[in-house]
Amino acid sequence: MSSITEERSANPLDMLEQIASANDWAFDRRNDAEMAAEAPGKWCDYGLYFSWSDEISAMHFTCTFDLKVPEKRRGALYELLALANERLWIGHFGMDSDDGMPVFRHAVLLRGAPGASVESLEDMVDIAITECERFFPAFQFVLWGGKSPAEALAAAMLECAGEA
Repeated sequence: MSSITEERSANPLDMLEQIASANDWAFDRRNDAEMAAEAPGKWCDYGLYFSWSDEISAMHFTCTFDLKVPEKRRGALYELLALANERLWIGHFGMDSDDGMPVFRHAVLLRGAPGASVESLEDMVDIAITECERFFPAFQFVLWGGKSPAEALAAAMLECAGEA
């Protein structure tokens, strides 16, 4: 991720705009409380959505990928999400109930802090994309490969050494 000069702002969306610009990501600053961006990944493009609440000094962040879940596979995907969440330190996976899309979510409280740092915001986005990239194959194995959630997670977590 490209680094930008640090200027703390009361509204972290100001810095997130700079981060998106520095990475050449398409983004839309909807208002003072919302911003959407699109970041490229290995498996797909990720939809990033940031929501800032000045009232409680909190940033809510989601990272989605365009992976529609058929109704008949939702139970298996919920089980996979629970297994994946056991392996996460920061954030969690869920599923948007409206469109059945898996989503990575994270929230940051900034009450009492002078503002978010560029590094913490870059890390927040980087962690989300990294975790989505890491678990994307498991989602595919469950949805389209006919694997059980445990099998899909085990197959996706294999660390390959070298190249074939």
